[in-house]
Amino acid sequence: MKHLLMLFLISLLWVTQGHANPLPFVVSDVRVEGLQQVDPGTVFRNFPVAAGDEVDAGQLASATRELFRSGYFDDVQLNRDGDVLVLVLRERPSVAIIRIEGNKAIKEEQLRDGLRQSGLQEGDVFRRATLDQIELDLMRVYSAQGRYGADIKTEVETLPGNRVALNIDITEGRIASIQHINIVGNEAFSDEELVELFSLKLPGFLSFYTKSDQYSREKLAGDLERLRSYYLDRGYINFSLDSTQVSVSPDKKDVFITVGITEGRQYSVSEVLMVGNLVVAEEELVSKMSLGEGDVFSRREMTDSQERLERLLGDEGYMFANVSPIPQVDEESGTVSLRYFIEPGKLTYVRRIAIRGNNRSADEVIRRELEQMEAGVVSTAAIERSKTRLERTGHFRTVNIETNPVPGTDDQVDLEITVEEQQSGQLTASVGFSQSEGIILQLGVSQENFLGTGKSIDFNISNSSTLTEYSFNYLDPYFTVDGVSRGYNFYYREENYDEDDRGDYNTDGIGGGITFGYPIDDFQRLSFSGDVEFLRLKPNNELNSAGNNDAVNVIQAYIDNNGNDYVNAKLTAGWSDNRLNRGFFPTRGRSQGATLEVSLPGSDLQYYRAQYNNRFYWPINDNETWVAGLRGRVGYADTYGNDKDYPFFKNFYAGGLNTVRGFESNTLGPRYSRGDYSNKARSMGGNVLVAGSAELIFPTPFMKDQSAWRSLLFMDAGNVFTTKCLPGATNTDTCIDGVDFGDLRYSAGVGVSWLTPLGPLSVSVAKALNSKTGDDTEVFQFALGQTF
Repeated sequence: MKHLLMLFLISLLWVTQGHANPLPFVVSDVRVEGLQQVDPGTVFRNFPVAAGDEVDAGQLASATRELFRSGYFDDVQLNRDGDVLVLVLRERPSVAIIRIEGNKAIKEEQLRDGLRQSGLQEGDVFRRATLDQIELDLMRVYSAQGRYGADIKTEVETLPGNRVALNIDITEGRIASIQHINIVGNEAFSDEELVELFSLKLPGFLSFYTKSDQYSREKLAGDLERLRSYYLDRGYINFSLDSTQVSVSPDKKDVFITVGITEGRQYSVSEVLMVGNLVVAEEELVSKMSLGEGDVFSRREMTDSQERLERLLGDEGYMFANVSPIPQVDEESGTVSLRYFIEPGKLTYVRRIAIRGNNRSADEVIRRELEQMEAGVVSTAAIERSKTRLERTGHFRTVNIETNPVPGTDDQVDLEITVEEQQSGQLTASVGFSQSEGIILQLGVSQENFLGTGKSIDFNISNSSTLTEYSFNYLDPYFTVDGVSRGYNFYYREENYDEDDRGDYNTDGIGGGITFGYPIDDFQRLSFSGDVEFLRLKPNNELNSAGNNDAVNVIQAYIDNNGNDYVNAKLTAGWSDNRLNRGFFPTRGRSQGATLEVSLPGSDLQYYRAQYNNRFYWPINDNETWVAGLRGRVGYADTYGNDKDYPFFKNFYAGGLNTVRGFESNTLGPRYSRGDYSNKARSMGGNVLVAGSAELIFPTPFMKDQSAWRSLLFMDAGNVFTTKCLPGATNTDTCIDGVDFGDLRYSAGVGVSWLTPLGPLSVSVAKALNSKTGDDTEVFQFALGQTF
């Protein structure tokens, strides 16, 4: 009807211009009037009439519609000046500026990007329909966030020069909170059990932080899928979601969710069969199944079993094997016959292994870590172990192994190993601080992949108020082709405890040794080292005049019985088993290790020193942000000769960040008074150590990047004991020998570790729970250079 009216008006226009201008006619030229901002070329591109065309009323009407359809004009008039066609146009205004106010939840850049995608930006022609559509789109965005009370107001402000300003005023409102989640139709499981599956929660104590009470369409979709999986994994094959209703209160501040379900009956497994080409013994295939006859059917267990079967076939060389689970449901008996159809394909071999990206590392450094060999049968397990071994070398930032089928064959693959090398050499200089050692200065030069051979060399200098050390270390991780390592170390060390709570003495030492390491498997390793050290023990002469200073008397008594210069040859055996998922801030797995250090007969010192430590981590939730952890450490040391005393400077110590937080570092255990010189007794450690911690790791509040932070609640327990007090003490009340677990010290608190650009920083705030007279407690403790 509109088109007919336009045709009528154009015909009437030409008729009123008189019979001197009859239609049709040949257009000699087209003239445009009224343009201000639109380019003339835009007009001619959208007006399908040009000079030389013969036109009639119908063609002019059609051309006018095309010009209107471009969207640039509010009015189009056609006039005729002889054979010249005159277009008189009135442009639509252009958008000079867009002002957005009131938005906080959505950044202005995101809103402007959305406007641009909807066809509205500064400089464009203004269209009212576009603006109306944008209002609706913005309302949908805020509604999807649960801001049902959001309000969008737009104002068009006229500006000179046929321009407009668009003012968009946004009232976001607050996110509606969930007040009720109702599930209708459940009989097998309680409302509480099913609602607990939802990530959407009712308002609670931590809702201000977790925001779990704020409705989100995406979260609800995930919760419904989680609900479906929960039933399907428990045998309810015919489970269905019948309806989902989300209603909003009249004030648009509360949300009510109702989910209607049909559970159906629970199905059990009647039989599990392996069909197809069983290239692996059926018993071995069945051993990978987690579902058996009589078990409740579970979709998750079915797919997990499928993956285990495919992995088993891949480990046996059938890399292109396909395993298809086929459940056959018997509605009458309520059972499922589960059949796994196995198509192994051909046995697959590795034709070639290509290495890419190793600009510095020799191919040998990479190939010696591989468990998958060329010309051998493919094993997915061997490929994965090879990737893990390469990552553990520390030479590469990333390791990627691709399996590429060989064109023209169906039983061969090529392995392409692409590595990104890390900087193998580095110069480090750091400044640290701990309350036990004060300022710590360290300078080091290391080359972990020396000349691309995989060998490591490093030299370090450390200096603090209690320790000055120079050390050199060399390690060849593949001294032999089967992974036996060999290393050398040399050091010079001065330990000054005059101002420390560990005793009034100093020790100077110089030594060196050789170490061999033997791999047991991918996780375990044995190590053996032999060292020779030259030690000198020096008492604090300034305090000798104190007379009844037991802290000095026991040192002098030891020197009188054993001398103060020692040549010590020792052997150390170690075992380690590391199954943690990462080096820093592990969230699952375990690690443990044991060492035994023994001085050789003929040495000036005759002792042995044994230690065992372990760590365990269990994730509490699926994304491993909440983790439970346990740590333990025990040690025992003693002399094995009758003519030598146990060297007290080889004692264990407790207290501080590494053992029992809340007590000052190295202050626990047997103590020796300092007589008239000081009322503060000295702790000189003990030959028995017991320490442990229980930890609850949780997400660090207000930190988006959790990978650099670790926060935890902890409870520590520990102490050191001595089986024989040192001779020479005049006050026997301060040192009590024997191991009494009732004398363990306990503390509890909160700790935070942060991986700063300067190194890890750890802080703890702890309360000593059972401190006794003479204990030195410390609420706040920190150190730069270690993590929890």
